[in-house]
Amino acid sequence: MRRTLLLCAVVLAACAKNEQPAADTTPAAAAPPAAPAPIALADVAGTWDTKSMPMGRDTVLATSEVTATGTMEGWKLKLDGKTYSTKVLSVAGDSIVSETGPFPSVLRKGQRVTINTVTRLRDGKMVGTIHAKYSNGDTTTMRIEGTRKSP
Repeated sequence: MRRTLLLCAVVLAACAKNEQPAADTTPAAAAPPAAPAPIALADVAGTWDTKSMPMGRDTVLATSEVTATGTMEGWKLKLDGKTYSTKVLSVAGDSIVSETGPFPSVLRKGQRVTINTVTRLRDGKMVGTIHAKYSNGDTTTMRIEGTRKSP
């Protein structure tokens, strides 16, 4: 009887599997792209020569001068020889959101326009989009690019 028990124990031990967990062959997920560096108003303080262009084209529709301060107050847009106050609405992440207007449109004579602009710093330039809303209800979206004139 002992022999039978011993034989059974040996057989059971021999049949027992030494299981190792399977190696994980799933490729590692790509790391998400790094978030852009946060922007501070001091980063854009100064005077910028800007140009407005249609989305996807380099045709300059209008040129202007933006004066930015290191605070949310005192921003100005000089366009067609006239200066308009610009209100900074928010600063979040890498973007500054501002609003100017309403003022007489230089692109659509006889219309007044209010522009909302979202700008960022990219390679030392001020870049972004302009969403224009005209007094007749029309809207358009353009892009903006600015070069620092002075700090």
